[in-house]
Parts: sequence; structure tokens; C-alpha cells
Amino acid sequence: MTLWTPDPTFYPSPRDAAAGPAETLAYVVAFDRAAEKPDALAVLDVDPESSSYGQVIGWTDMPYTGDELHHFGWNMCSSALCPYAPHPHTERRYLVVPGLRSSRLMILDTKENPKQPPVVKVLEAEELAKRAGYSRPHTLHCGPEGIYLTCLGGANGAEGPGGVALIDHQSFEVLGRWEVDRGPQYLAYDLWWHIAQDVAVTSEWGTPSMIEDGVVGELLLGRKYGHKLHFWDLRRRKHVQEVDLGDQHQMALELRPAHDPTKSYGFVGVVVSVEDLSASVWLWHRSDSGDSWEATKVITIPAEPADASQLPPVIAPFGAVPPLVTDIDLSVDDQWLYVSCWGTGELKRYDVSDPFHPREAGSVRLGGIVGNVAHPAAPDQPLRGGPQMVEVSRDGSRVYVTNSLYGSWDDQFYPDGVGSWMAKLDSTADGFTLDSRFFPHGSETWRGLRPHQVRLQGGDASSDSYCYP
Repeated sequence: MTLWTPDPTFYPSPRDAAAGPAETLAYVVAFDRAAEKPDALAVLDVDPESSSYGQVIGWTDMPYTGDELHHFGWNMCSSALCPYAPHPHTERRYLVVPGLRSSRLMILDTKENPKQPPVVKVLEAEELAKRAGYSRPHTLHCGPEGIYLTCLGGANGAEGPGGVALIDHQSFEVLGRWEVDRGPQYLAYDLWWHIAQDVAVTSEWGTPSMIEDGVVGELLLGRKYGHKLHFWDLRRRKHVQEVDLGDQHQMALELRPAHDPTKSYGFVGVVVSVEDLSASVWLWHRSDSGDSWEATKVITIPAEPADASQLPPVIAPFGAVPPLVTDIDLSVDDQWLYVSCWGTGELKRYDVSDPFHPREAGSVRLGGIVGNVAHPAAPDQPLRGGPQMVEVSRDGSRVYVTNSLYGSWDDQFYPDGVGSWMAKLDSTADGFTLDSRFFPHGSETWRGLRPHQVRLQGGDASSDSYCYP
């Protein structure tokens, strides 16, 4: 897989990435909630000039059942062009697909048959446990030294600490635990970085027993879920600083640093405040003196009042629908932040040209616990679920969303069924609107599986990081 010249889908800068060719395929992981049939990778045609535009055109079944595919990513990306990258001539070829419940990792080769990439290697849970001491692999990012895989749980039944396993991006062997000195960090969720500044950031969700059977009300109201950011020396793998957002802000999840490597800020979404059910987005940034990190709440999204009879038992006593910000995504030019409100069924867009003062610049409703807003392509079909995972094309003009969050949480918040659907929005400086031609939906289309994360062929807004401005 070594090339004479760098992979053409690697870009030195975010500006170069945005100018690259548009994607024609989207990869979406989908899981069987009953764990009776294999989870799968669906391949969708996203070329608007194609006769099969908006359709699932390929499937790869996983070799086992019960994985619960969740997040996934590429073996290599634009970070391979960093000056100190030891493998600049490797390919963006393999998709690394973890099973969040099984702790298994599947490796899929997209080169020869990108519409039905075969599984070419499986790493069993025992390998991850033995080499890194972790379980429940969640999110991965391709870095110069390898694949950084965040894990929620410890090995051999241990609840924690969760952390990061480092995986070789050519052999896919587990190299070991990334942290040399983890300091006070115990809970895990996401990891990303300011790669040219040797700064890593991690966020917090919960341990396996806190999440696998759904939200535990006593833990939530007891403020036990994660609410901190951790800053690390990326190369020395050492914990540097902890920033507490306040324990009322429960579940600090997705991290989205500025793509411009000269910038020292990023956004993190917080699912819910136990004080008023609002959700929020925070900006992390350096202090005025520049010698420490701070976090500032820059977006608050309030809960929406609702009749208790319309609400699932988990939130009926509150008489309101929490927005439940469960994913955010930042365009490659660092101008637009997309915020998915899975509970209220809304995708919000903010202009974050001034990151300290985001300005709301558009909103689309789709699904929702109470709204059940239909897609314009099927106006007579009320939708369950809401915009959840969101992915943005490198040029920023196309935004893809899917509707399932996590099996047990789907069942809690959408007890009548969350459904299966994916939608696309066209985004311009003037606004963003749903594409009525793109709406793969329904049990038959998705084989009864629930779609989760999206990855775009050649990279997307949350897959790559850049070493040059």
C-alpha cells in the first residue's frame, strides 16, 4: 500500500481540501438493534448526476452479530503530510470499523471494490484488551503516528478508566495504550487535537454500565456523567490540564477543533443541563496569558415545553423536550458549525466566523420526539428520530444526517420506534435546505438496520486534520 507520491486525497491545508473534487460515495454504518443479524456498512450514491443518486448501492455485512457499529474512520488521512509523519506515502484505503458493544474491530478495504468493500481483517476484543487495556472502542482519528482509538471501558470487565489505544495504520496491530501519564482523567468519549501545536483534547461520556442500558436517571440527576475536557501534550502523551464545565452540564461529547492549524480553539457539544434541560456548545481556547486552557459557553439551546402525554416516560415528568445536542460538525473553512438537536428534531447552523459570538444562520426541522416532522420527499410520513450524526463535505456545500443515536437510547427517547433514514441538505451562504431528491428511508431500504455515522469518499469535515494553514 506504499505509493510513490502522496495519496491524492491528502491535502496540505484545509483550503486545498475544500477545493478538491466532490465525493461520489458515502459510507454509512448501520446496526441491528436485536443483534440477530450482522450489522453492515451501507454504500450510498451521492453523485447528483447518477441515475442511482440517493440510493444504497452496496452492502458489506460484518462477519458476526451484536457488534453495534457506531463510529468509524479511515486508516490514513491528510495528517500524513505533516512534516514529522513517518508514513507520508501510505494510502487512504481502509475503513476501520469498531463494534461499540463487541469491542471488535473490522478492517474493510475500499480500493478494489469501493461499492462493496470486503472485510479483510478482524481484531477481536481480547487483542484490544491485552495490548491496550481497553474495551468499547468508540471514535477514531488518523494521525501521523497511527490510528488513535478512543475507548469507553477498561479491559476484562473493568469499568475504567477509558482512554485511547494506538493502532498501526498499516498492519492494524494494537500498539498499546496511548497515555503515558493520564493524570485525573477517568471517563472517555472523543479525542482530537491541534496537531501542529502538539495539543490533544479529550471529552467525557460515561463508563459501559452508565450507558449500555440507556440513560440512568439517578446518575444523570446525580451529575455523574462526564462534564470535563482534558488537555494533553500530544507527543509526550501526558495529561496537562483539566477544565470542568460544571457538573450541571452532563455529557460533553463531540470535539471539533478549528481546521486551521494556526488557530487554538474548538467546540464541544454538551447534551443536557440537569438544571433546565437545555443543551449547549462550548468554545475551548487559550487564556489571555496563553499559558492555560479555558472553556466558554457560546451557544445555549433551550428545552421546548410539551404536553407530558406526548413524551416518553424518561422525560414525561419534566413536561418539556430537551434538544439533546448529540453531534456537532465544523465546516473545513471553520465558518459554519452544524448542531444536531436529536430530541427536538432540528439541525441548526451557526456562523462561527467569530467563534466567541456564534450567530444562528439557519434551521431545519426533521423528525423530533413531539414534532415528527416529515421530509418533503415523503410529506405524508411522520418521522421518528431526529438529525443525529452530521457530516459535512470538504467544500462545505453538502450536509448529511442520519437519525439513530445508540440502540438503548433510541428505545428510551423514541419508544415507538426510531425508524431508519438519512437526509442531505444543501448549504450556501444564504441558507440551507433539504434536498428532496435525497431521502433513503424505511426498513426495506436499510434492511431493518439503524444508520449511524457517515464517512465520505476521499474525506470529510470530521475525518482529516492539516498541518499547514
